[in-house]
Amino acid sequence: MRVAILDDYLDVARTSADWSLLPAGFEPRFFREPLAGEDAVAQALQAFEVIVAMRERTAFPASLLARLPRLRLLVTTGMRNAAIDLDACQRQGITVCGTGAVGAPAAELTWALILALLKRIPAEDQSLRSGGWQTGLTETVSGKRLGVVGLGKLGTQVAKVGLAFGMDVVAWSPRLTAERAEAAGARLVDKAALFATSDVVTLHLVLGERTQGVVGAAELGAMKRSAYLVNTSRAGLLDEEALLSALRERRIAGAGLDVFSVEPLPREHPLRFLPNTVLTPHLGYVTRENHAVYYRDAVEDILAWSQGRPVRLLGA
Repeated sequence: MRVAILDDYLDVARTSADWSLLPAGFEPRFFREPLAGEDAVAQALQAFEVIVAMRERTAFPASLLARLPRLRLLVTTGMRNAAIDLDACQRQGITVCGTGAVGAPAAELTWALILALLKRIPAEDQSLRSGGWQTGLTETVSGKRLGVVGLGKLGTQVAKVGLAFGMDVVAWSPRLTAERAEAAGARLVDKAALFATSDVVTLHLVLGERTQGVVGAAELGAMKRSAYLVNTSRAGLLDEEALLSALRERRIAGAGLDVFSVEPLPREHPLRFLPNTVLTPHLGYVTRENHAVYYRDAVEDILAWSQGRPVRLLGA
């Protein structure tokens, strides 16, 4: 059986797990470069029976799955992958399994971006290295209002750090209750109030039909000119063109982004050239500890499936 391990950008998959544990006859192949477009994916993977996908880096819609007739097992890192058509997998008899994950890294990166923005770390670092000294005033975190959009596990972790910094923490999501907000140390406000009054807005919603484009021109237009937007969740939550417009026209102070509508971010994408941004290349889950869990569990998934006892099933 041929096993494809996709989108291993850093060439770490082979050393993050013991692939020799796979049954005899299972041959892993590691793909470092992203496969651009459905035709390229179909051509590269049509001979593989098992595919290990890294999160949502490669999409598996019904149209692609129909072009992979040999595929029998699809493993995704993590237990949620909106880029896989689970109904199409079920129709084709493709088993889909997930893996465990370390829960804290995305919340940690959120705070790295918030602090980088308010403390001007990228700009000051660049100036210092080129011979300069102080180039502008930084901002105090304490006393500012943190608006958390989505108060699940990650949003709650981010909120608690905000409280530790002495921030006023407010929250909103479509189904958030006042009781749940209070339990996380936040206050429930309506969506309009959150965007209009927060100094930092951070997004932590799950992407779905209800949340696609939940932050658009209206929400960005309601923000204070001194406010910052941070997104370490999913690019689809945010209207990227509306954000570009707001940043170019300085209608908000800046943005910290870890997720983008096209990934890897194209070399000439306008976000790369805006000075009021801090950008990271989807690092929220890219930690040594997470990769060890991802690929260890992927090996376990393949072993269990080969023995007729699949584990961590998605869409079951």
